[in-house]
Amino acid sequence: MTSRAEATRARLREAALDLFERRGYHEVTVEEIAAAAGVSHMTFFRHFATKERVLLDDPFDPVIADAVADQPVDLPAIERVARGMLSLQPLLDAELTSSARRGIAVAVGIPELEAGMAANTAATERAIVERAAPPGGRTEMRIAAAACLAAVTASMLEWAGTDRRDTLGQLLTRALTTVVPSLGSGEREEDDR
Repeated sequence: MTSRAEATRARLREAALDLFERRGYHEVTVEEIAAAAGVSHMTFFRHFATKERVLLDDPFDPVIADAVADQPVDLPAIERVARGMLSLQPLLDAELTSSARRGIAVAVGIPELEAGMAANTAATERAIVERAAPPGGRTEMRIAAAACLAAVTASMLEWAGTDRRDTLGQLLTRALTTVVPSLGSGEREEDDR
């Protein structure tokens, strides 16, 4: 069940995405987002510190780090990271897919938002290393996390600008099995280059 705060946050995000898509990110104010969501601008700031955070807030870092840490320590670092990230595929439902795609599409080409996405990726990498690196294995875990996150990021940026109907889960699987082919089911989808 969705709490009232979660429902308000989702309404604010949807209102912001609608406005950003219609008018452009820079042309929309926090006050306009709040009004479109039916709340005050102070309510907006209870949920998002800035307009930028509507697109950049990422609650998944601890979840990703825990999923990687839950993988067997005797696996190579790259496989631990990929398996951990793949284990999250069931969480990536259609609603999240639509919202994520819209948010990425708005952010692409806006320098401060692209920088924010890069900072989020770096934070995810740090969280994985802090939570999942075994003693003496920080460098390998950092390299593995960077490789897997780069694959997912590249796939997401390309996907946001297309009309492909992939879910985030499908996108995640394709990106990670490209980095660690042994995790694939043996059936490779045709790349639509």
